[in-house]
Amino acid sequence: MNKPRNQIRTYSGIFLDPYVIKPEEVEIRDIAHSLSLMTRANGHIRYFFSVAQHAINCALEAGNRGLSRRIRLACLLHDAAESYISDVTRPVKHRLEGYAQIEEHVLGVIFEKFGLDDISSDELRTVSEIDDSMLYYEFEELAGVKIRVVAPPVSMPHDFSCKPMADVERDFLNLFEALFTKKEDN
Repeated sequence: MNKPRNQIRTYSGIFLDPYVIKPEEVEIRDIAHSLSLMTRANGHIRYFFSVAQHAINCALEAGNRGLSRRIRLACLLHDAAESYISDVTRPVKHRLEGYAQIEEHVLGVIFEKFGLDDISSDELRTVSEIDDSMLYYEFEELAGVKIRVVAPPVSMPHDFSCKPMADVERDFLNLFEALFTKKEDN
């Protein structure tokens, strides 16, 4: 079978065009698998540490801060678009015309699929703040670099160890299942 030129094939075998991705094409196992195989910092760190591990740490930080299930789920999924469009380093991402819109669109579809399409700008700011905090501690631990003068606050110690990718994928899926199926907002 020839796939159309503008489509990718996901881990589960779905062919999709990221520019026109639909919620029914989004599969959490594709996201978990892909992010568990992608390294943070474009690989410029001491050892492999995946985007999925970063996302798990973000969700755990949100949980330890007592934040809502929605924010914890958004923290877990905040980089999920990368599983469909890859990632670009921050210095390039902000200068690459059109990338931010594509990433926002894909993430919006993912959020729609998982019931976060009505996420507020305040909730997104909280997710972003947690994301930036984890980035600081990842660079400190994984690259030996302090990217800010003042360390941001975190509510708990985080695991930055190198883990088997299959274990990370499983942990991501288990955390997703706990957050997505939970009915109350705590």
